[in-house]
Amino acid sequence: MTEVLFYHLQNMTVENVLPPLLEKSLERGWRVVVQSTSEERADALDSHLWTYRDDSFLPHATWRVNDIADQPIVLAIEGGNPNGANVRFLVDNAALPEDAQGYERMVLLFNGDDPDALALARTAWTDCKARGFDVTYWQADDRGRWQKRN
Repeated sequence: MTEVLFYHLQNMTVENVLPPLLEKSLERGWRVVVQSTSEERADALDSHLWTYRDDSFLPHATWRVNDIADQPIVLAIEGGNPNGANVRFLVDNAALPEDAQGYERMVLLFNGDDPDALALARTAWTDCKARGFDVTYWQADDRGRWQKRN
């Protein structure tokens, strides 16, 4: 069964939250697709993942490369699973893909300060529940640690 995690971002950005989550995915041996909603945004995330930390980087590529199937992390703007990913991250209000059941885990990062993003996350939650997915909601505590909420 697909597990879907909803990460409610408040006073934090995708750029701060995404890299540690991607690192954990790679530590688990998972392959990843990160889906955003525009080429410009995917390009910005591409640049950020190369430089977010001085002592590290996340091996990744965009959907434009020829060896996409070999990439551990693929940044995409459309559906599909070009690298056989186990987990798919949805950022910037990217829609839940039709093939969501093909992933072990889906992770939706949504901006809790944006009413439109909240409405889209609620719709996605309802859709995921209707499809029988195991859904969980996560919110950061005062120290920035993620806590599972009911």
